[in-house]
Amino acid sequence: MFSIKKFFKRLLIPLLILIIWEIVSLKINNNFILPGWEDILPIFLTPTAPLFGGPSLLFNTIVSLERVIFGFLLAAAVAIPIGLLSGWSKEVYEYSGSIISILKPVPPIAWLPLAIAWFSIGFTSIIFIIFLGALFPILLNTIDGVRNVRKSWLEAAETLGATTFEKFLTVIIPGTFPSIWTGLRVAFGVAWMCVVAAEMLPGTSSGLGFLIMYVYNLGQIQVIVAGMVVIGIIGIASDMFFKFGQDRLFDWQGKE
Repeated sequence: MFSIKKFFKRLLIPLLILIIWEIVSLKINNNFILPGWEDILPIFLTPTAPLFGGPSLLFNTIVSLERVIFGFLLAAAVAIPIGLLSGWSKEVYEYSGSIISILKPVPPIAWLPLAIAWFSIGFTSIIFIIFLGALFPILLNTIDGVRNVRKSWLEAAETLGATTFEKFLTVIIPGTFPSIWTGLRVAFGVAWMCVVAAEMLPGTSSGLGFLIMYVYNLGQIQVIVAGMVVIGIIGIASDMFFKFGQDRLFDWQGKE
């Protein structure tokens, strides 16, 4: 439920940071080190304007967002079925568990050289990195969700004469969905970090990561900060979306 008091509490720290930022920028008086908000805000007021011969802030934001959504959905389409089967079947997990354990500690960015070698610099290599970043949070949360489904639910289904497939369809999948949702929430944040890092590669020509590196070479630090703010805003908005969905879809879980 919306609370004005809670809303202002959440705004307090960001507002203090903005005020301290402006005070420090005035003290330093060097835009290359710390630009003031009077230099940053005009960029948001003209989001469709080309930036120093490159694409606009809005264009780059849309490109990054499209890449994240595509890679994120691809990861979900692969991770959820594998996670459901691995969590449900010990035999399937015996095949998939070892490769999951080997690959999950590897940072997605470490795959960049191979991604470039396999797909060259461009859309496919960036999607590959996003896919890897989003894959394991969804996969691991799905596996854990299946394993943590209450035994009493399965026993009740058996008492009612449900077949194995019916138990999987009517108990396991619905019972696992809260964990899947948590995995999706974490994965989207990871995917967003991956796209920015992948777009910073030499040879890319669009996206917020590209924009940040492009204007850095021109010494336009205020645009870098604007790009970082956009990344943060989208991150907050996506997290709020998943939190809202969690509160609305899974209120049957109860709260402590």
